Amino acid sequence: MWTNQKNIWKIRRNWNRKYLHQLHSKRLVNSLVNLIAISSSENPSIRPRNVNSNADIASTSHETRTLSTMTNSFASDKEKKVTEAAAIIQRSNIVCFDVDSTVIREEGIDELAAFCGKRNEVSRLTREAMQGSMTFQDALRKRLEIINPSQAEIWEFIRTHPSTLSSGLKEFIGYLRERNVEVFLVSGGFDCLIEPVADQLGIPSENIYANKLFFTFKGEYAGFDTNQPTSRSGGKAEAIAKIKARAAENDIITMIGDGATDLEASPPANYFIGYGGNIVREEVRNRSTYYITNFSQLINHH
Repeated sequence: MWTNQKNIWKIRRNWNRKYLHQLHSKRLVNSLVNLIAISSSENPSIRPRNVNSNADIASTSHETRTLSTMTNSFASDKEKKVTEAAAIIQRSNIVCFDVDSTVIREEGIDELAAFCGKRNEVSRLTREAMQGSMTFQDALRKRLEIINPSQAEIWEFIRTHPSTLSSGLKEFIGYLRERNVEVFLVSGGFDCLIEPVADQLGIPSENIYANKLFFTFKGEYAGFDTNQPTSRSGGKAEAIAKIKARAAENDIITMIGDGATDLEASPPANYFIGYGGNIVREEVRNRSTYYITNFSQLINHH
């Protein structure tokens, strides 16, 4: 296992930009996936429902994050107006973060689907939704109906699959706290999965805008709260409008995130800073005035 890990890091360390086209080589990618699958099979904490084979295990979050991290080690040329973005943070009174692929490296609903053995079905539905065949809320409802997570499964998922904070995030939150900046988490994910992350970062539960799951008294899945703004299209902008309504008149609000729904939350947010530390979404990067790949870039050390 250690030999495999050394090989992976050696590849990453020596990967010169002139050979970046090799990322698309089928032989190289297959070699990486095989190495990662071997490491994953030795990890006893990964026990998704209905997943038994190495091929299934290789599709889970650990390997995806590894390949994503390797790809995005070349993201420095993606950054835009980093110095100006840091200056915006200095002027901000409130900073709102997306959670999935921004505060944390994972996508919560995808990870939960994999854990419950429903990754492929949920991925297929997500692709259909992206083609405009259904509303955001309908897509969320159908994905949850496929996953059908019990309360016990949610608890077990949280226990065995703790979220991984993005690079530089914890230090950046500390920097904001020193400057008395109020921090909010605004996510289309689920509050039960986000609360452990908020606790780790010292963010109060009242500063979380996310979807809420319902369960029966037996702990069976019973739907979600459709009244939450983040459960529908345009919900993040609606959530920030609520935050703005309770803030001081001249407070400056900055939204940080990786996705199009985050970008569309400005306005009402005064500024948007795109984040590509885990995955670079080209549409968001192209439409963003400011774009970073590590939260340490927003810390002004002067």
